Amino acid sequence: MSLPVGARAFAHTRAARAFRILVFSAVAIGGAAIARPVAAQDLMNKESATEVRKQFINDLDSLQAKFLALANAIPAEKYSWRPAPGVRSIGEAFMHVASEYYVFTPMAYGLPRSPVIPPGQAAFATFEKSSTQADAKRHLTEGFAFMRKSLADADIATLTGTRKLFGGDRTIAETTIVMSADLHEHLGQLIAYARMNGIKPPWSK
Repeated sequence: MSLPVGARAFAHTRAARAFRILVFSAVAIGGAAIARPVAAQDLMNKESATEVRKQFINDLDSLQAKFLALANAIPAEKYSWRPAPGVRSIGEAFMHVASEYYVFTPMAYGLPRSPVIPPGQAAFATFEKSSTQADAKRHLTEGFAFMRKSLADADIATLTGTRKLFGGDRTIAETTIVMSADLHEHLGQLIAYARMNGIKPPWSK
């Protein structure tokens, strides 16, 4: 997971620009019409947090549909293919996405991670190595369900203002953009993997 790099890559995609506009528009609901400088807690009020979460979940739904479409379109025997030694295989890339569903996306909202992946880099490595098509489809589905329910059930009062998230004082608008950036980056990675193997993304015209 390379969130800062992902965020920079995300800034150059059409979907990213549209999503970023939606998030900043949501923040504006909290009081953009005022001219004085405002604190983060003033901007990220309940109305803003509700809209940011709504747009994030919508974006996650769209991403998940494409991840699953690719997971089904890529033949099972291709899941061990990797573009170069030391780079994640197709199956490992899908499992990495699932790990972000289980762990980092809930954490971006200050929510508990799933116990499916214990803390520590070794646990992440072990999880990603179980990377057959069946493994990937199962964990994409189960990880997404865990993440979506966690976000949807979160008390909106806990999502306002700033919190200690990802090592700093951040609003959920900031962490939403970072996580969406990273997931969009991995979608682009898997699209490239598919095309390198002669597989056209199902939604592509």
